[in-house]
Amino acid sequence: MHSNGVQNYIKNTTNSKGNIIMKQDTNELTELLLGRKGGRTTMEIIDQLLERPHNANQLSDKLGITYKTTMYHIHIMEKLEFVVRDGENYGALYYLTEKLTNNITDYNQIKKCLK
Repeated sequence: MHSNGVQNYIKNTTNSKGNIIMKQDTNELTELLLGRKGGRTTMEIIDQLLERPHNANQLSDKLGITYKTTMYHIHIMEKLEFVVRDGENYGALYYLTEKLTNNITDYNQIKKCLK
């Protein structure tokens, strides 16, 4: 299922010569959402963070997933610099970075492949 989504997205991001035309950030975002089994959960976390900052416990409650699962996805997004944490303790809030918000059009296109 995910590979078809990747293929469809790549098909839609090629130029007239068939060359793939994606920015590095878009490549990372595509892999994050379509190239992993947990892409849909990551997308749901991003959607919540688009509404407003949340802490991990709030995200877990809203999405009906465990705290550990939430932190797993947040950790991946932090490594890719799509999410940043404000605070060091349990209640730290997570925000989307400009790296993601500057690529929101690409995010929405990739998101369509998951539906």
